[in-house]
Amino acid sequence: MEHRDLEKYIPIETFTGETEIDDITSEKKLYVETYGCQMNFADTEIVNGIMKKNGYDITENIDDSAIILLNTCSVREMAEARVLQRLTEIKKYKKNNPNLVVGIIGCMAERMKRDLITKKGVVDLVLGPDEYRRLPSLIDNLIDTGEKGIAVKLSRVETYDDIMPVRKEGISAWLSVMRGCDKFCSFCVVPYTRGRERSRPLDGVTREISALAEEGFKDITLLGQNVNSYKSGENDFSDLLAACAKAVPEVRIRFTTSHPQDLSMKLIETIALYNNICKYIHLPVQSGSNRILELMKRNYTVEHYMKIMYNIKNIIPDVTLSTDIISGFCTENDDDHKMTLDIMSEVRYDGAYMFKYSPREKTKAWQYDDDVDEEIKTKRLMEIVELQRNISEEKNKSLVGKEFEIIVEGISKKSDKMLFGRTDGNKTVIIPLNGSEAGDKVKVKVNKGNSATLFGEAVSLN
Repeated sequence: MEHRDLEKYIPIETFTGETEIDDITSEKKLYVETYGCQMNFADTEIVNGIMKKNGYDITENIDDSAIILLNTCSVREMAEARVLQRLTEIKKYKKNNPNLVVGIIGCMAERMKRDLITKKGVVDLVLGPDEYRRLPSLIDNLIDTGEKGIAVKLSRVETYDDIMPVRKEGISAWLSVMRGCDKFCSFCVVPYTRGRERSRPLDGVTREISALAEEGFKDITLLGQNVNSYKSGENDFSDLLAACAKAVPEVRIRFTTSHPQDLSMKLIETIALYNNICKYIHLPVQSGSNRILELMKRNYTVEHYMKIMYNIKNIIPDVTLSTDIISGFCTENDDDHKMTLDIMSEVRYDGAYMFKYSPREKTKAWQYDDDVDEEIKTKRLMEIVELQRNISEEKNKSLVGKEFEIIVEGISKKSDKMLFGRTDGNKTVIIPLNGSEAGDKVKVKVNKGNSATLFGEAVSLN
């Protein structure tokens, strides 16, 4: 489907079919499971905000719920497979309580639409990422008429800027600054499931980040499919980042994700200028081969990417870097794979998200021949993972003896005698209990490191 048609994509409708719902309980308890990226977790908080405003209570106990929503991801086939398996498991809840409402929301809802109701039986509601405001009325209609609802229209204007998300208490928060994507990379389904780019007003973002600081959040990540495309009047993402840094000078600010095509010198200089903007940049490279990058429709070359890396390291010497890498994209050969290993060795990322290529329907690459054997994909992926593990371990071990300020996030999951926190560079640090609580700033000295974690001890408490 051409992207110009997305705004007209399937209006809200009801699906008339047999349903076991006769008299849904008036108890308004909502349970949401979230799959996929940070944007989905932020969207769940928006959904909770909408539902709470409409009189619903949010529960973390699925057995205590009247409504179960699965907030879904379509980026990879495995993500969808997990949700389909979860629906099979949820059938038992539906069997025990025929009045239970089950909904699929998010990207998978946008991609599969009516099939989720007709083929999966258990699903009553299907809502795309731009239709969350419709959720209360669709539930009401389901209660009144028994009609199952589908709402999957994509929008050019919806940003949920007026919705106050309901977040769990904690130290870290996600803050969505824009929605959608205009890049149309050949492997990516996001423009088809989340629509075109649109940005929240700068003053709306700064108001929300100030409110988060007042609520006690210490580490806030600005979210967008491509934050470099942010635009509010004459303000670009660099201006937004600076405005947020000034608004909450005691709060750490991060962002994700950037696209190499348009990461500017202005943005790099802004990161370097403000102490509370974390010196951590996630910049997906996807492949080290120009031929593969062209097939991926990434709109940059390896040379352009490496120039950005040079500028980042030159202006922010202590920067922490991470990336995304896809193994086994269409027609990828051994030489292309070696080029990816080469760029990893040259940049020396601190971390990476690494995946096998998964064809997604409606994308440009769906028309390509997925001709790389699965066994070869797996072999190449394991080589990529092994190289990154070695680099990460070397870099972390090089930090032994150095001191960093961390924000304590809580008790370690592996030991109730240890605390964990994160550095400015997004590295997890484990330290012994020392009287600190979540939210406290602690200076630590690193005495050990592996590929994933730093271990140290407190040298001073703030």
